Amino acid sequence: MTAPAQALRPGEQLASTVCATRVVVVRAPADGRPLIACGGEPMVAAASAPAAPPAGAGGDPVTLIGKRYVDAAGTLELLCTASGTGALTGDGDPLSLKSAKPLPASD
Repeated sequence: MTAPAQALRPGEQLASTVCATRVVVVRAPADGRPLIACGGEPMVAAASAPAAPPAGAGGDPVTLIGKRYVDAAGTLELLCTASGTGALTGDGDPLSLKSAKPLPASD
């Protein structure tokens, strides 16, 4: 019998097993642990991740360093710390690039 997975915590670092993508959890849902994947394969703890493939292998980056990715509900937010060619998903749904909040106009 396997133990249930612990909930994601802000600050947790994850790495892809298929490309060089690495992310840090900024916001995570309180109820449960979503399956975060990159390039169709589940992401693993960065400390236990295999060596990343060489840069430039596989094409243009899809996940971009310094960008934040969120789910449709806004309960999951990831910060990309290393670019890669795999697309991020949460529970099978694609994560989208978070847009900047517009600043209020000053008159």
